[in-house]
Amino acid sequence: MRSNVQYILPFVLLMLVLAGAGCLGTKSVPVNKTAPPSVLIDYHRTGGTSGTNDRLVIFTNGVAALSEGSATTEITLNATDLALLSVLFNESDFAQLQANYPAPHQSSELTTYTITYIGKTVSAQETDIPPSLETIIDKLDSLLATAAPQKTAYPTFNFTP
Repeated sequence: MRSNVQYILPFVLLMLVLAGAGCLGTKSVPVNKTAPPSVLIDYHRTGGTSGTNDRLVIFTNGVAALSEGSATTEITLNATDLALLSVLFNESDFAQLQANYPAPHQSSELTTYTITYIGKTVSAQETDIPPSLETIIDKLDSLLATAAPQKTAYPTFNFTP
């Protein structure tokens, strides 16, 4: 009987130590349960006589990524700006627009506008833009102009005397 106790007692002590060690010094890592932002607006402007290739992506959290050619910029829109954009899209009946408005006469010099808002995509070419879509394009173009890196017609050099 003594031999059974001799083996059982160290086993019980070992189990208590292991159980206690598992509870000491461990902290659970906080888990971020908020969903990542999704794309609210994706605006792509291409073509034209200058070969434009601009894109503006606005996320639901207000972060907006702008790319003009190879240059990229990031800005943050506030809640009021996001609300005004949503009102603009709703008042323009964006959901009722056709998916495509091609120009009656194709040309490589025409600008193509592609806008996705909450999953619906509408494309239009320069000479066939419905008035309600033109209002949206004007607003998105102004955001592009505001957020774009300043460009100059001539190169600038920083000389210090």
